[in-house]
Amino acid sequence: MSTAAAPVRSGAVLADLLPAARHRYAVDTALIVGGAALTGIAAQIAVPVPGSPVPVTGQTFAALLIGTALGARRGFLSLALYTLVGMAGMPWFSEGSSGPGGASFGYVLGMLLAATVVGGLARRGGDRSVLRTAGTMAVGSLVIYAVGVPYLALSTGMSMSAAVAAGLVPFLIGDALKAALAMGALPASWKIAGRRG
Repeated sequence: MSTAAAPVRSGAVLADLLPAARHRYAVDTALIVGGAALTGIAAQIAVPVPGSPVPVTGQTFAALLIGTALGARRGFLSLALYTLVGMAGMPWFSEGSSGPGGASFGYVLGMLLAATVVGGLARRGGDRSVLRTAGTMAVGSLVIYAVGVPYLALSTGMSMSAAVAAGLVPFLIGDALKAALAMGALPASWKIAGRRG
């Protein structure tokens, strides 16, 4: 009797491991809606940052995990649903806000793009080891800041250096902690999936 784990196919993301041969559309829809809801719930975990109009939230962590676990297409659709429903008035952006605009809306747009990017990296194995996951999370965070910080500057009239000081620097330690959580959770999930495969 062999105890070797069956290899998980390359090019897969965690969501692809769910059994859904007959009901793929229903499973994908549930994953997309569930990801949007999880992001909305995580956005309510908000801690104000002195001197910044942007709070620390769980929403960025959720967006990166969703993109990584669901892949680029489903990750994009999940964050697009989250964004559109929030713009339509659902109070599930950070601190129960909704609608387009506001100082932190650029981060929401950045998360939409980041979920797509990290989903693509996950398809290439970007979440299979601790170091790869660290790199994937770093790229995702950079994408969020690349959109969020300039939007913060434009929406508030801040200079770019002031926007960096208020909208990036205070969040680096939290981002490192979120990346550390992902570095433990994602590769462990793949190890478990490999044992079950």
